Amino acid sequence: MSVSIDVAWKSLNKHHEELCGDKVEILKTEDSDIVILADGMGSGVKANILATLTSKILRTMLFEGAAIESCVATIAKTLPICQVRKVAYATFSILQIFRNGDAYLVEYDNPACVFIRDKKIVNYPYEERVIEGKKIHEYRFKVQQNDCFVLMSDGVIYAGAGEILNLQGWTWESMAEYTLQCTKKTMSASRLAALLSQACDDLYVQKPGDDTTVAVARVIERRAVNIFTGPPKSKEDDEKLMHEFMHKEGRKIVCGGTSANIAARILRKDIITKVDYNDPNVPPMATIEGLDLVTEGVLTLGKALKLLKRYVKDEFDVEFFDELDANNGASRLAKILIEECTELNLFVGTAVNEAHQNSELSFDLSVRMNLIEQLESVVGKMGKKVKVNYY
Repeated sequence: MSVSIDVAWKSLNKHHEELCGDKVEILKTEDSDIVILADGMGSGVKANILATLTSKILRTMLFEGAAIESCVATIAKTLPICQVRKVAYATFSILQIFRNGDAYLVEYDNPACVFIRDKKIVNYPYEERVIEGKKIHEYRFKVQQNDCFVLMSDGVIYAGAGEILNLQGWTWESMAEYTLQCTKKTMSASRLAALLSQACDDLYVQKPGDDTTVAVARVIERRAVNIFTGPPKSKEDDEKLMHEFMHKEGRKIVCGGTSANIAARILRKDIITKVDYNDPNVPPMATIEGLDLVTEGVLTLGKALKLLKRYVKDEFDVEFFDELDANNGASRLAKILIEECTELNLFVGTAVNEAHQNSELSFDLSVRMNLIEQLESVVGKMGKKVKVNYY
């Protein structure tokens, strides 16, 4: 079994603080995906520095293949101990999922990970160890497709304390049960992270009493997406491009009127323009038998990029996904790339579009190439593999 991981996280800053005292690092190695959540003691600048230092040390050492003993020892020797509370200045959780399905979870003083499998909350046995005076919990297990893991800082289980829940806070059990209810629908890691973060924010009445972070990892099937945009430099390459494009595994998307005409001609299918769209700012979509999505080119790519950039900048919430679900080409494209893609193959033609050569509009080859470069960059930042093929 070769597994793929869908990962997303959301943080709420403590009320009146500009910096978050929690830090999440997502690391991809040759044989695994690693999620690190560090929680610095206190809040504000000090907590942010401590959480960042902790997560960066763990990221660097794990990337180099260091054992957890070495990682914890380095953290213990690097970070000070609070003289009042006699505990470390940062806590952390590390989840590592290997391509072969093996998984390793280590927790140090963070709330336990919520693990959901087959629509049930699963409690895995752990081994308790003491490393450099720190008591850690270690879990080793095999993952299955659709498994869901939620790491969290302690701000999550304190949500609502003193406001809505009469000083008790949102217990781990309540949070786990809410997570379970959410995952009963098919849902991406990003949607689940947004929902859980929103629930915490609501419990805090939009004034978080502590830094609050959830990091969600879901085990998913490999999902390739292929996008063809722009005519090849030589018309003789039309068939070659379409042959390679159509024989690639995964979903097939064509962006651009000229590209759609090429696809329809080579596939010998009709282009049917859709009229059931409700956003006058985004050009209408079309359908071609054998393709998953057909959109206009430059304008649609540009608007989809704006959504992708907001996502990468952590500017996504429950309302963001309402935009993503809108019935227009840009939203459909962005949704596929965010929620239904593990790797992206771009098939890019380098001809100057004849339709624009004599136009006063500035839609030329350089504009399209710039959009492709931005798309490659932003999808890469989302942790997905990107390959660009030029024709």
